[in-house]
Amino acid sequence: MIGVVGGGQLARMMAPPATALGIELRVLAEAADVSAVPAVATAPVGDYRSLDDLRAFARGVDVLTFDHEHVPTEHLLTLMAEGVNVQPGPAALVHAQDKLRMRAAVDRLGLPNPRWAAVHHVDDLVAFGHEIGWPIVLKTPRGGYDGKGVRVLGSSADAAASIDWFGAMTPLLAEEMVPFSRELSALIARTPSGASRAWPVVHTVQVDGVCDEVIAPAPNLDPAVAEAAQSAALAIATELGVTGVMAAELFETPGRGPGFLINELAMRPHNTGHWTQDGCVTSQFEQHLRAVLDLPLGGTGVLGEWAVMKNILGGENNDLYSAFPAALAADADAKLHTYGKSVRPGRKIGHVNLVGRGGNDPEELRSRAARVAGVVRDGLASADFQTNSHSDTKETA
Repeated sequence: MIGVVGGGQLARMMAPPATALGIELRVLAEAADVSAVPAVATAPVGDYRSLDDLRAFARGVDVLTFDHEHVPTEHLLTLMAEGVNVQPGPAALVHAQDKLRMRAAVDRLGLPNPRWAAVHHVDDLVAFGHEIGWPIVLKTPRGGYDGKGVRVLGSSADAAASIDWFGAMTPLLAEEMVPFSRELSALIARTPSGASRAWPVVHTVQVDGVCDEVIAPAPNLDPAVAEAAQSAALAIATELGVTGVMAAELFETPGRGPGFLINELAMRPHNTGHWTQDGCVTSQFEQHLRAVLDLPLGGTGVLGEWAVMKNILGGENNDLYSAFPAALAADADAKLHTYGKSVRPGRKIGHVNLVGRGGNDPEELRSRAARVAGVVRDGLASADFQTNSHSDTKETA
């Protein structure tokens, strides 16, 4: 039995592979209406910040794992001391929870890092900006995601205007503004006994700090850079004792270091790995379950020449199901995944996957995936679209 702390879409998408493998999945849900609740049989409501709630939820599970990284480290250490099998363990997970710890670990491992500093006061921030040159990036070490907790500062005046951040959390993380050609992600999985596998390095497209598209494998990526990125991700996982799925988000930096710098880490299934649901031999969700249970890992080969994922963000259409006939008719090969969430502008409510076979190029797949996502987002009528007959299978009456 696997217990997942957090009831978001990642926990929801663990449910189908758990069912296929005959694994009982339980979820500690934040509320009765969160994404994962309809997908699992047992989903008690509890507070991940409460040690008593975590204790009660962990009772009887074979392994405790996570939908997010926000569980207090001290609670996880207590659970482990009481005999709970926590995967990934808190000593590893803290590097995804705390960006300052992560930066220090990347330096310690000799892996490519942006220039950075822990800043305790606006004066430290201004000094860092003067030292490396403006603009710089200011981040909250904990709690930020999808562009939240990040501020770009163009001058010492901007730095001075950030003084309110120091009252909420100190120290903060200051980083150089990295000039990069594109963003990449290296996704790996590792078991407690040390077995590991890597998926192909992918190109990720971010819009307003949110992952919008993923193209796998990353087009025109130098094989030496791809190999170095996978090796770096595997080294981080090995040296820090990471178990389960881990994503290393990267900046591609031609001419600097090995061709990339490490941006952030996530120690759980990740948005940049959603394409694996339909584009890989083993999805990141099945692999995570295998990994935390210390089962043999599955293959990570791509099932086509290319795979593309397009996020669906909340828009004008509040009745998603009403758009499904048009969305599914728009492209017979598209795989639609929705999260059971209420619609809010800009909120992640689902994604579209497409796998290219027989000469499809990634730009064509991107266009097709965006078309399907747009139907769901905007609720366009089925009359506005003709069936897109890209499928290898012909229907007969």
